Amino acid sequence: MLEKMPPVEFAGRVHKLPPYLFGRINNMLYQKRRNGQDVIDLGMGNPSDPPDPAVIAKLSEAAADVTNHGYSKSNGILNLRRELTSKYLRKYGVRLDPETEAIVCLGSKEGFSHMCLALMGPGDTAMIPAPFFPVHQYGVVLASGNVVALEVADTEKYLQSIAYTCETFYPRPKLLIINYPHNPSTVTIEPEFHVEVVKLAKKYGFYVISDFAYADVAFDGYVPPSFLSAPGAKDVGVEFTTMSKGYNMAGWRIGFCAGNADMVRGLASIKGYYDYGMFQAIQIAAIVALRDTEATVERQSKIYQGRRDVLLDGLHRLGWEAEKPRAGMFVWAKIPQPWRSKMGSIDFAMHLLEHGNVAVSPGAGFGPSGDQYLRMALVENENRLRQAVRQIGACLERTPEPIAV
Repeated sequence: MLEKMPPVEFAGRVHKLPPYLFGRINNMLYQKRRNGQDVIDLGMGNPSDPPDPAVIAKLSEAAADVTNHGYSKSNGILNLRRELTSKYLRKYGVRLDPETEAIVCLGSKEGFSHMCLALMGPGDTAMIPAPFFPVHQYGVVLASGNVVALEVADTEKYLQSIAYTCETFYPRPKLLIINYPHNPSTVTIEPEFHVEVVKLAKKYGFYVISDFAYADVAFDGYVPPSFLSAPGAKDVGVEFTTMSKGYNMAGWRIGFCAGNADMVRGLASIKGYYDYGMFQAIQIAAIVALRDTEATVERQSKIYQGRRDVLLDGLHRLGWEAEKPRAGMFVWAKIPQPWRSKMGSIDFAMHLLEHGNVAVSPGAGFGPSGDQYLRMALVENENRLRQAVRQIGACLERTPEPIAV
């Protein structure tokens, strides 16, 4: 007779992951919807609009071709990599070799995590943005590396902090992760910032990963600059992009890494052991999206811009502090007084959900520096956003009371 198995003992890397901070909110959201309540969900940057019809049609056509149902190459089909490099040349003036300087990922998040496995190990340190998108910290942690979080609100101070960290840490940091347009704070930069980053990388000998997830969602004429457009950028780093945002293809899981050939080769080595590449029909449809739907992407940005204006106008009327973002899918709003002095962002987000039926992301989920803020995704239409503001306003008429733990 078999003896009872001992409890599962997880590896140390699993114990380094904190409790999921959004768990309480997600559980309440689920229960409310299960009970038939209409909750306006501004929590996740999950596009609610469909891809261009031509892309869906191409996916159907390619899926009907029986030759597309075998394993694909883990680094992506060549024609898709060519289309990516054509976009970089057309939009940013950057020349890339599709054979050696570009690779297809199962979403940029997968590619980023596996790049951390390729680069980081015990004793290695990465400098990450603060507040941080969770994978920027925990992708490094899961690769057994250490992180130093540097505030991004002031770009000049951020550059100074990079230099200071390199001069005072031993061994020096191996990696810098940058993320502009920034998630969650919506901070943006001009091209000169990347020029300075390249100079610092060459001076102190670190590599750079640019998370350029919101490259295709920008407002008021602003064009987010690519890290790779800075002179010498390919000598020191790579850039991750995705079709999840501007192309409304989040569930398709299509991302890219481009830039330094050695770093791309390292990522390809890791991916070769983890996956056989994505369904080829999806890659073929992505070619059509990159080649033929730029006008649709631009229209989508205008939709997000309209939603941004509606949400910000409403929040400002309620007395909230929130900067007008030039890019991305979010508004980063400071919790108003007297609530800010009464409770943290998680409890405040719970209050909005419980009493206002509006779900948002608490800033604490992006590190300690975000705890006075909420992130609101621009994924609902303008009428729903106006309704969300009305419900938030009514909710805030309640007397703030600390929530018992």
